[in-house]
Amino acid sequence: MTAYTSFWVGDARITKIPEIAIDTATSQQLFPNGDAQALEADAGHWGDGSYDPERRLLRQSIHAWLVETPEHTVLIDTATGNDKERPTAPLFHQLDEPFLERLQAIGFAPENVDLVLHTHLHADHVGWNTRLKNGQWVPTFPNARYVFSEREYAYNRALSSAREEIAPIRRQAGLGKPDHEPLPGVFADSVSPIVDAGQDQRIDIDDTGIEGFRFLSAPGHSIDHAAISYTSNGETALFWGDVMHHPLQFRHPEINSVYCEFPQAARDSRHKIIRHAADHQALVFTTHFGDTSVGKISMGDHGFDWTFAQGVES
Repeated sequence: MTAYTSFWVGDARITKIPEIAIDTATSQQLFPNGDAQALEADAGHWGDGSYDPERRLLRQSIHAWLVETPEHTVLIDTATGNDKERPTAPLFHQLDEPFLERLQAIGFAPENVDLVLHTHLHADHVGWNTRLKNGQWVPTFPNARYVFSEREYAYNRALSSAREEIAPIRRQAGLGKPDHEPLPGVFADSVSPIVDAGQDQRIDIDDTGIEGFRFLSAPGHSIDHAAISYTSNGETALFWGDVMHHPLQFRHPEINSVYCEFPQAARDSRHKIIRHAADHQALVFTTHFGDTSVGKISMGDHGFDWTFAQGVES
């Protein structure tokens, strides 16, 4: 039976809903612009939960965070989803994972979720927005408002079906030319059906408050990526999406993952959000770190450093 790890931040209980454990990439594959020798030397610093020393592979995770507040049942991002066509990304292609069964195991049906908050609209953050029913993509969480960036929406819509609109959106964002575009197909099967169902709430990111949560602008990994904070009884949880992909980036904060679209903006946002987490003594909930995926930031010999936090198993 799967054990689920929860953390308390003020009045909120936060539980990791796992989808995929990843141990397929070397440090050089995930961070191709980094110094391979230096990355390898530091990879094992955070223990076996973050690095497989025998195969020399990084350990990561894809999961969602279920946040139970006194008012709401919230999902932060929705992982990768089943049955999605992702032929150029084999790790995400035609999955058959018991994600909803894991949600049910801690006492929540899809109907119980009333808010879905997105850090951004990449494939591994929106996949369970929808599920396949009678050959159609329908909202997985029928009673939820799905909240995401208006700019993310407009950009991904343009990439999907209105490419003449791409350049103006990029100019307005002011992040320069991207290294690459997001995976194709994601907007059509995981975002558009939410809008068609009238369950979307599109927002301007800058410090927008939604039911006790606050969206913090952190573009670069994607065109309008955000971190999301929640504060209760003087304690703060920070869900930082893809600001970082592995603790190695604490030793090498200048390096981007292979998945970051706008390189300089991604570096700038990384520094900004690390500083924000440290200043607010936030408990940080990551999307791709292995181990518990949760930790605290402190100052160490190498600058800011990361320590994993241990929750309560249920």
